[in-house]
Amino acid sequence: MFRTKRNLAMTLGVAMVAGLGLGGCASYDKEFATINSRLDQLDSRVQGAAQSAESANQSAQRANQRLDQIESRVQQLESAPRRTPRG
Repeated sequence: MFRTKRNLAMTLGVAMVAGLGLGGCASYDKEFATINSRLDQLDSRVQGAAQSAESANQSAQRANQRLDQIESRVQQLESAPRRTPRG
């Protein structure tokens, strides 16, 4: 009988430890869900920032192209012969 009580106590102890361990897993699941949600939000923000940066880069490239066109026109005007005023 002593053996049976000892086995019962050991079985209950193992069951309690296992129950606490599984209970801890549930709280970890909530923490992981919270962390995953935050990571998803950050990922969304990073993607938005990357799209904004790409758009700004394209705008800058177009502005540089226009500036290059103006620069060539200015050089043409500067190299043209000077007119003398009439009068």
